[in-house]
Amino acid sequence: MRIAVVGVGRMGATHAANLRRHADVTSLVVADADRKRTQEVARRLDVSAAESIDEVFSSGVDAVVIAANTAAHAELIRRAARAGLPTFCEKPIAADLSESIQTVHEVQAEGVTLQIGLMRRFDAGFLAGRDLVRSGRLGRLHTIRSVGADPAPPPATYLSASGGIFWDALIHDFDLLRWITGREVTEVYACGSDAGPQIFAELGELDTAIALLTMDDGMLAATTASRCNGAGYDVRMEVCGDADTIAIGLDPRTPLTSVEPDVTFPSSDPVQGFLERFAPAFEAEIDTFLQVARGDLNNPCDGREAVEALRVAEACWRSQRERRPVRMTEIAGF
Repeated sequence: MRIAVVGVGRMGATHAANLRRHADVTSLVVADADRKRTQEVARRLDVSAAESIDEVFSSGVDAVVIAANTAAHAELIRRAARAGLPTFCEKPIAADLSESIQTVHEVQAEGVTLQIGLMRRFDAGFLAGRDLVRSGRLGRLHTIRSVGADPAPPPATYLSASGGIFWDALIHDFDLLRWITGREVTEVYACGSDAGPQIFAELGELDTAIALLTMDDGMLAATTASRCNGAGYDVRMEVCGDADTIAIGLDPRTPLTSVEPDVTFPSSDPVQGFLERFAPAFEAEIDTFLQVARGDLNNPCDGREAVEALRVAEACWRSQRERRPVRMTEIAGF
């Protein structure tokens, strides 16, 4: 297969490297608005460098992977759809909910595949947890607790275009709640803080957030996120039922120190970032995309699925701003 990667910053370069190693990829072309970055990545991976983004859509590729700046996602998705190219795009679909919905409508009208990069669906632990939940072994679920924490804030240039902590970070938790349980969110109550580094207050962003979500079967979920977790990168989920409870992401590298006597935890250095923590998941989602693009698999994370997670993020943002519970019926959808 001939694949193009549009946007080769940190995430795009990771996808390009994974594609370069994939047995089914016969040629790879990379492109970025930053011409110097394009050349550097192409040289490092020994692949082709497109002279421009326009060149990508006339180069005869079989599929496109989009990892450009968030503001560019929607237009690139639409261009790929008009060109009839199966597309993988990093989340989010667009910088706001209405544009995300409109973009998915346009993709559907063109009849083109769009897979969104919510990579935690491809993580071994989350997959195992979903299987256990769906098997009924945990019984009736009553509580889910999830943690997402970065060891240090991302650069200001990233923060200013990220869409905020609900849209950029907690979006994974919102997606997993639906994917693991098969239930829908009915109401949210969220709050946040910008009491950390001054850059957050300057940008009008939050460095810490908490959301309480009520599911349509009465189950409660508490999700937390922080940009300033000095202990290390921490992504975990506890799924609690009336028959059993499981922990996802709890291992010897979890940056969580017990103060109980005779307990030594963690027993090794913590993971320092998402690229390390989810490296196998990134490979798995790209491998899946290639199979979807060939027509060998059904799409596991299409645009409509991603929009549902974005709706929850929008509800949380509104709840935090207006200091009140928000019903999901207040948030536009399909």
